[in-house]
Amino acid sequence: MKAITLRNLPPELARTIEREAVADGTSLNRTVIRLLERATGTGSRQPAEVLHRDLDHLSGTWSDAEADAFDAALAVQREIDPELWK
Repeated sequence: MKAITLRNLPPELARTIEREAVADGTSLNRTVIRLLERATGTGSRQPAEVLHRDLDHLSGTWSDAEADAFDAALAVQREIDPELWK
């Protein structure tokens, strides 16, 4: 593999790359490689893993009581009525 040094990277570009790396949980190096592969159409032909963050703000917000109430409501919905299966 070849090592490349980038000089005089514009500050806004550097910040954008850093934000991408943090959002994806990857290193700056891996992020730059991924962005270059995407821009040039090279590299892995596998589709990139899609990370969904649209419900992250809800994760872990229920109390134990709320979670138990939800589970109980689901249990009731999953009960099978034997009369319907005759």
